[in-house]
Parts: sequence; C-alpha cells; structure tokens
Amino acid sequence: MANKLIGLIMALPLLGAGPNGAGPKGYKYWSAEELQAMAKTLAPKVNTRKVALESLGAFGADRALMVHREKSGEAELHENDSDLIVMVSGTAALLVGGTMPGSQTTAPGERRAASLVGGERQKLGPGDILHIPPKTPHQLLLEPGTQITYFTLKVKE
Repeated sequence: MANKLIGLIMALPLLGAGPNGAGPKGYKYWSAEELQAMAKTLAPKVNTRKVALESLGAFGADRALMVHREKSGEAELHENDSDLIVMVSGTAALLVGGTMPGSQTTAPGERRAASLVGGERQKLGPGDILHIPPKTPHQLLLEPGTQITYFTLKVKE
C-alpha cells in the first residue's frame, strides 16, 4: 500500500496531457494554474449542501475530482478507497480517526454520519497534501464564511 501511494504521489505531475496534449495513453497533467481556474468555476455551482465537484477523469479503478466546499462536510468512511488530497485554496481542519455515531451506508463501500466523535485535528491550507487510508473516519471542518477547494485522487485499494 505504501509503495503504491508513493508511486501515485510521484506520478501526480505525470497524470495528464501536457500543453500540447501529447503523452501516452492514460497520461494527464493539471497545472497549478488549471487547478486555480477550476476552483473559480466551481464556486458558482455549489449545491444546497454548499459543495460542488467536478470529475477530472478515471484512471482504471482510480478517479480524480476537484471539490469546492463552503461549509463543513459530513463525516465519511470509504471501505475500499484511499483519498489523496491536495489543497488548492482556503483553510480548513480535518478530523481523522474517531467514530461516526449513527453512520449509514450511502453507497456500496461508503458510510456517512452527521459528525465525527474523537479523532485528531489537522490544520489544512494551500499546498498541503494528505492521504486518508480506507476504513478511516474523516471530516472536513470549515469556519463559517470560509471556503476551500481541493483536488482528490480516489485510489482503489
């Protein structure tokens, strides 16, 4: 698992087509400028839960997403996926670990709850990178009036 994660982190700059669109099949590159521009286009698309996301592609069993939040998220746990997150803009806190009282299955291998009890708090800001392994409860917390945008690579374990 650790070797796969290290390989994915090192491959992030290689996961996309370069400026001329060239590259081997499955290659995709997102520049910092593209990620910032995507962040701006997502803000007007937030739903009633104050979140907007855009799929950036699938790579075998793995998926890339850009997410914009203007409110804390639910507590969540992925049975089979790791989240590799790169903060693009804004600040938040991540609660990781602990328990999810009253959690419910929302999709195969996915559990959600209103909040997380216990766990450790990690401050997050632009440029931070984190890895959340499968079966690990986690929740993004935002201060009122703040917003964040982040890139997520969902890695099938």
